[in-house]
Amino acid sequence: MSEPAPSTADNLTLALVAASNTPVLLLDGHLAVISASGCFCNAFGLDPAKVVGHPLVSLGQGEWNVPQLASLLAATASGRAAVDAYEMDLRRQGQETRRLVFHIRNLDYGDPGNIRLMVAVTDITDARLAERHRQAMLREKEILLQELQHRVANSLQIIASVLMQSARRVQSEESRTHLRDAHHRVMSIAALQKQLAASGDTHVELQTYFTDLCRSIGASMIQDPDEISLIVDADPDTTSADISVSLGLIVTELVINALKHAFPDQRKGTIRVGYRSGPSGWTLSVADDGIGMLPLSAKRVVGLGTNIIKALARHLDATLDIVDAAPGTRIVITHPSPTPGAPS
Repeated sequence: MSEPAPSTADNLTLALVAASNTPVLLLDGHLAVISASGCFCNAFGLDPAKVVGHPLVSLGQGEWNVPQLASLLAATASGRAAVDAYEMDLRRQGQETRRLVFHIRNLDYGDPGNIRLMVAVTDITDARLAERHRQAMLREKEILLQELQHRVANSLQIIASVLMQSARRVQSEESRTHLRDAHHRVMSIAALQKQLAASGDTHVELQTYFTDLCRSIGASMIQDPDEISLIVDADPDTTSADISVSLGLIVTELVINALKHAFPDQRKGTIRVGYRSGPSGWTLSVADDGIGMLPLSAKRVVGLGTNIIKALARHLDATLDIVDAAPGTRIVITHPSPTPGAPS
């Protein structure tokens, strides 16, 4: 197919420019306006009769006479450049400064003697303002979140202190046990909150998370590390912060349960927290080599901690299994999805 005659090409280009619903200009080799879209004239308050036939740099009250823009137009007309996303400020007397983005192309339509430049202009002022506003809101949200985390941490410490003082004062051994259990749970929640606050991200790396969490639990509950070891063996998977809360609470409850019941009479032993993730799903387990399982009717199995774990497993749409490890007990949470929180 032969190239169209220059007049035909010009007529087609003029029609496309005039019909454009975006600010577009067609310039000749001398950088004078051959055609301008109505959107361009409306966007920048220009009289169409005073646009066509005039150099771009002379439009308006001279606000388009920017030396760098003129240089880029001239370089594009000579074939030495193609302008993508050149930004400049359009300053007009008595009006708000607008931030503009230019895309400039030298049209090649088979007539090198008649240079045509297509200039597309995008006003990004409002978009930039909205982005700055969004960033400011994010910074404000981060500051508020840090303040909230600080207050939560202080409140948890106060509650834990009150519970421990109450445990020392009461005469009933049963009441003392319940208060100590409450103290351990509050301290575990404090450790959980501390790890999540330290992550500072919407996603949590589980290997580090479980390790730090167990280190905090062990520091508050294991008096002699030579007698009871707490080991974490986890894949370096990541999950969302809300799912990590459920996983952390499960680990916390199971580890506390093992520390309280698996090693009576200063028995030595090991607690292992394991996490594996693969194509067939993920598995979270807490195992000990202590005295082993008690009957299902025993308080240890149907107590508050076990009910919490079952509720959290249901929340994760996971299954809970209690296995006699001989010696000890192994609690396993499994889900068919390879990533915690993902659908089955």
